[in-house]
Amino acid sequence: MKYSKATNYALHTMLHLVITEPEQLVSVHQLADLQKVSPTYLSKILTKLVKAGMIESTSGANGGYRLSRKNPDPSFLEIIHAIEGQASLFECSQNHNEGCLIQQVMIHAEEQMENYLSNKKMSELAAEMKAHQR
Repeated sequence: MKYSKATNYALHTMLHLVITEPEQLVSVHQLADLQKVSPTYLSKILTKLVKAGMIESTSGANGGYRLSRKNPDPSFLEIIHAIEGQASLFECSQNHNEGCLIQQVMIHAEEQMENYLSNKKMSELAAEMKAHQR
C-alpha cells in the first residue's frame, strides 16, 4: 500500500505546525521551503487541512497558517483522511454472495492499522523530537 506524496507533505507540515508556537503564523513559502516543494502544490494540501478543521489560515502580507484551536493535536489518521479521503484500501474484485473471506482479512488488517494511526498523535512525535534534540 502506498500513500500519496500529498499525505507525506501534509504529515510533515502538521508536525512543523505542532512544534511551532501556537499563535505564530507560518507562511506557505516557509512550509514549502522546508519540504522543498512548490508553494502552489503545498497550498492545495493546506486547503484540504483547513477544510478538515486542522489548521487555520490568515490572509494578507503577514498571513499564514497555524494549528486549529479546535483540534490542536490531530492524529495521523485524521491527517491522512483529510488528504486521502476515507475509502477502504482494499476492494474485492470478486462478486461473492456471502462476503469474501479475503476481503474480511483485509478489512480486519485495515481496521488495526487505522486504530494505531488514530491513537498516534502529532504531539507524541513532537515530544520525541524535543527529547532527541537535548
